[in-house]
Amino acid sequence: MSSIEEKRVYAEKSGEATLRLASDVGVVRVSVSADSIGEFGIEHRCTARDLSYCGGLAVATDEDVLLDGEPTGFGPAVAVGGSEVPIAAGPEGRVARYASGEWEELGRLDGVRAADGDLLAAADGVYRAGDGLAHVGLEGAADVSVPGVPLVATADGLYRLGNGWMREAEGGFERVAADRDSPPGELARACALGGGALYVYDGEWRERDVPEPLAAATIGEAIYGATADGTLYVDAGDGWRSQALGVPGVGAMLVG
Repeated sequence: MSSIEEKRVYAEKSGEATLRLASDVGVVRVSVSADSIGEFGIEHRCTARDLSYCGGLAVATDEDVLLDGEPTGFGPAVAVGGSEVPIAAGPEGRVARYASGEWEELGRLDGVRAADGDLLAAADGVYRAGDGLAHVGLEGAADVSVPGVPLVATADGLYRLGNGWMREAEGGFERVAADRDSPPGELARACALGGGALYVYDGEWRERDVPEPLAAATIGEAIYGATADGTLYVDAGDGWRSQALGVPGVGAMLVG
């Protein structure tokens, strides 16, 4: 049986994007070109819980927060976000910002589930990280996306920030992500997972058929999804293509 360490090439190099997935065996890097899935391998071996681009690639792991592969001394983390520098949350509720090589404590917040930019999704709602932590609304937040217009996945709906939090769709949602190239104040493309279904936004939210339930999804030039047991799906407009990556415990993904 082939090992994940073996590099496999299926696509031309031109126009490549890079996907990164957080999994139980580490950060998996995958090259994609349109809907062609190229070489892939483990970039960092760890138990990865979350990923963020914030002045580098930040990874929340069971041992530490890694920044471009290097430990930062935060300790175990369940979520990482931030813009220019990482903002991380630990399993015991500690939230801190990394700057100038040191972690600055921002406060304590129980039940953090995800982070993006300066927003954190927690059991009792959405919080903004500034000089401290400020509750900015909602309850039962499971995920948050900042590019373009902030979006939040919650237990009772999908919300967009406008004149307050406006509900975009009803039902329980677990994941949400917008195209990282979205202009400020505009929502160009986004995707969300809820109740085993995938929803895609391109002016309005529509449910999309998926071959099997996804554990993570993101969007850019194509729609990308992954199952918990490591099957990657890509749809650039001509239907789904897939590749088994052979990694368990996929829980988050990024494209860049």
